[in-house]
Amino acid sequence: MWGPRTDDPPLAPARPAPLIDPFQRAITYLRVSVTDRCDLRCVYCMSEDMAFLPKRDLLTLEELDRVCSVFIARGVRKLRITGGEPLVRRDIMHLFRGLSRHLGSGALDEMTLTTNGTRLKAHAAELADLGMRRLNVSLDTLDPEKFRAITRRGDLRVVLDGIEAARAAGLKVKINAVALKGVNEDEIPGMLAWAHGLGMEMTLIEVMPLGDIEPDRADQFMPLSVMRERLAERFTLTPLPDRTGGPARYVRVEETGGRLGFITPLTHNFCESCNRVRLTCTGKLYMCLGQEDAADLRAVLRASPDDGPVADAIAEAITRKPKGHDFVIARASRPAVPRHMSTTGG
Repeated sequence: MWGPRTDDPPLAPARPAPLIDPFQRAITYLRVSVTDRCDLRCVYCMSEDMAFLPKRDLLTLEELDRVCSVFIARGVRKLRITGGEPLVRRDIMHLFRGLSRHLGSGALDEMTLTTNGTRLKAHAAELADLGMRRLNVSLDTLDPEKFRAITRRGDLRVVLDGIEAARAAGLKVKINAVALKGVNEDEIPGMLAWAHGLGMEMTLIEVMPLGDIEPDRADQFMPLSVMRERLAERFTLTPLPDRTGGPARYVRVEETGGRLGFITPLTHNFCESCNRVRLTCTGKLYMCLGQEDAADLRAVLRASPDDGPVADAIAEAITRKPKGHDFVIARASRPAVPRHMSTTGG
């Protein structure tokens, strides 16, 4: 009698149908802020005297695991943990250990991290052991004095040691640098050569108008269209079709052989292929970085131990995902939205 062969490999688990927004975009990427706190105070990100959220307002690590797992059950394939600085949250590695089960089961393709690097040396090896393969480090300068000025308190050496620990653990590191007019614009070519020389990718980012800060963002803003023209005078930039699930558009730098990304929310809207939503550390689900509409998942999580209502709330929220944001640099002296990037998730 015919029957299944016992030596056949097990079938891969069926992938759930992804959430689809009103513009027929599949939502397969979730960015999760686990804390609004940070041990730095970068001048384009937050005020020097930030008032952080009380602990009671934050999702617990168990709630974060639960809501991420519901998203994964609804077709999310990529998870990025952000902050604030995620590694400053107490016992954060418990969350990484728990979520790594989805990597082991094949339900999740990738779990990544965006960090300022200050706590990376202590955690890089375990992150790699849990199945993380790459991460992003936010770093805007290689000048120690300039680094301290931008971050208002940071030690560049600590971050560089963290990057080295990540590379030693086998993690692929990408450097994210915010282009700041009159601050680091002349340093970008050297940073690019440094990053590519160590086998790291680099992405340049325009200042984003989120939250009130002391400097005027219009004064900080450096158009990446101008930066790209300057880099093209020194390097050969070949456009690439690569997509990594994020908003960056990539070129290959022929002289270094490395890849360079550009994230341009102000000079070139990147919303047409948006496949992501953002969950804040307080449980608010934002369907768009540049819009204020949000769903309160914390209330749903705490109202029922059953995941059904959480899944329903997520599905309803996706039906409200807009086509895109409307960041305009002419209005950047006041924020497009009042919340800080550290609350939303970097």
